[in-house]
Amino acid sequence: MHSTLELTLILLAAGVLALAALKAAGLPALLGYVLIGIGLGPFLPGMGADSPTSHLAEFGVVFLMFSIGLEFSLPRLKSMRQAVFGLGGLQVAISMFIVMVLGLIVDLSWETGLALGGVIAMSSTAIVSKLLSERNELDSEHGRLILGVLLFQDLAVAPLIIFVPALAQSSGLGEALLYATLKAALVLSLILLLGQKLMRPWFHLVAQSKSSELFMLNVLLVTLGLAYITDRAGLSLALGAFVAGVLIAETEYRYQVEADIRPFRDVLMGLFFVSVGLMLDLSVVAQHWASVLAALALLIAGKFLVISMLTGLFTQSWPVVMRVGSGLAQAGEFGFVLLALSLSNALLSAEMHQVILAAMVLSMLTAPLLVLAGTRLAQRMEGGAWMEQARGVHEIASRAFGKQNHVILCGYGRSGQSLARLLESEHIPFIALDHDPRRVRAAAQAGDDVVFGDSTRVEVLMAAGVHRAKAIVISFAHTPSALKILASVQRLRPDAPVIVRTVDDTDLDRLQEAGASEVVPEVMEGALMLGSQTMLMAGVPLARVLKRIRQTREARYGAMRGYFRGLTDESEDESGGDRLTSVRMEQRHVGCGKTLDELNLTTFGATVVGIRRPGSPRSDQLPETRLEMGDIVLLRGEPDALAAAEIALRGS
Repeated sequence: MHSTLELTLILLAAGVLALAALKAAGLPALLGYVLIGIGLGPFLPGMGADSPTSHLAEFGVVFLMFSIGLEFSLPRLKSMRQAVFGLGGLQVAISMFIVMVLGLIVDLSWETGLALGGVIAMSSTAIVSKLLSERNELDSEHGRLILGVLLFQDLAVAPLIIFVPALAQSSGLGEALLYATLKAALVLSLILLLGQKLMRPWFHLVAQSKSSELFMLNVLLVTLGLAYITDRAGLSLALGAFVAGVLIAETEYRYQVEADIRPFRDVLMGLFFVSVGLMLDLSVVAQHWASVLAALALLIAGKFLVISMLTGLFTQSWPVVMRVGSGLAQAGEFGFVLLALSLSNALLSAEMHQVILAAMVLSMLTAPLLVLAGTRLAQRMEGGAWMEQARGVHEIASRAFGKQNHVILCGYGRSGQSLARLLESEHIPFIALDHDPRRVRAAAQAGDDVVFGDSTRVEVLMAAGVHRAKAIVISFAHTPSALKILASVQRLRPDAPVIVRTVDDTDLDRLQEAGASEVVPEVMEGALMLGSQTMLMAGVPLARVLKRIRQTREARYGAMRGYFRGLTDESEDESGGDRLTSVRMEQRHVGCGKTLDELNLTTFGATVVGIRRPGSPRSDQLPETRLEMGDIVLLRGEPDALAAAEIALRGS
């Protein structure tokens, strides 16, 4: 028998190795925890449902329910009420009914069928929300529907935790359910009524101490204390934690609490999924492999069909239906909680428990593949018909017809719309592409020059006039999509300047190597604005603040490197009489194809500060550098010298 320290070291070592491998493969960490448990199961006998590790792992579910309670807010629920209570409520209720009917067909009791229905109805919030986030689809139509269903499932866990033990009462089920409901209503009413009056002043009192340790201890006390109260009342630990989250969500401390509780939640949730893997008896699975595969097929196919048909009631877009159905076709983490509850209340045999558990684990392991398959099927449906593709490309081409030296704006979110306003104010022609039909429809009705189109597709960029464009701007911060667009632009027109928006500098090298002329990180620009306001409030003169910001940008952005004289610089003595200008080389210019040595611009009194070449992260100004079409030549000198140098470069 292993000691507690030995078990902890084994789990930590396995966790580090497995999660590092999964991180490198781009797979969710949750699956790694389950695989760790499956792999360690044969070597750690007796580590199943009644082990000390599994009892500790229950707190993972407690903190997950607490986090869900923190996210629970009436405004959010109201905005998503159709997806949550409509689609989500129908999905859970119909899934439970269908499983109960199937259970009766195979000679299971209706109580067992209903309990299994609650288990099967759950989908994985952890896996699906992570996949949607990574694919930048949280705000898409299918993303909102999926999140609505997941939210209802999370809320339904609390009553199901009460409902499942009540089903085990063979005699007087109605009385047991009524008693459980009344008891739950009484306990929760007392907690909510007293909690709303006490929670805010209590947290105010704790916060006044300005002690992070005391604040953290208080959060743990409130969470585990309410979980203990509901557990002693015969409900569940998770239900009490959920109520604690709801109460704290009404205070101004919710975000600080969420940040403090996250490490506990993530580590203990990992331990919970390890315990799930440990509960899987591979010998039983091997003995009943046919039943496991049959249960897996029924689970995935059944949930896909039910959810797809129900989604069709809420949207007329078949691609959205496919994405929602495939995104929710797996089992969920709370299904394991309900499954363990069904086993402990003798609603399931140990053999059936292992078969269902194995099918659920396998369905979660295949979740990324199911999402990918659903996405490909949806893409075929929304773009596979060549008539639809041709119609969309034709609309883009007609909108771009006649535009010369325009800007192609990929993405029309908040950043794209702000940039569009700036371009309009300078009378710069542009065409905006966005693949969110709702956003495109609303913007088009407002008179904006935006059209529906997936800018990662080559034919869409061609229709938008990439060969005639002055520049391409990728205004959404999603590196995989940006890399696809850059690859298409490099294939169609390598000399076109492409400006990419990112969150930070993490993918700077990848984007520049792929052909980005400039990468604009939000973090840096936000820091510059924060710094400028701070310096102003600290009494630094405005001219010096602007100079410091300018110097920082010049060091970061190659195309701005140098000094551009402006109105605010008149008071700066070090500015002298020099100014800076830029000349973009075109094929017709006489300087195109010549070296700096041949042009000898210094004879005019102008100095070449640098040459910015689209697709190159460096700025060069060597005498043997030969100018090419698309190069941006930065010149410094007196106004007359700059004018003469421009004439020498352009030829007129």
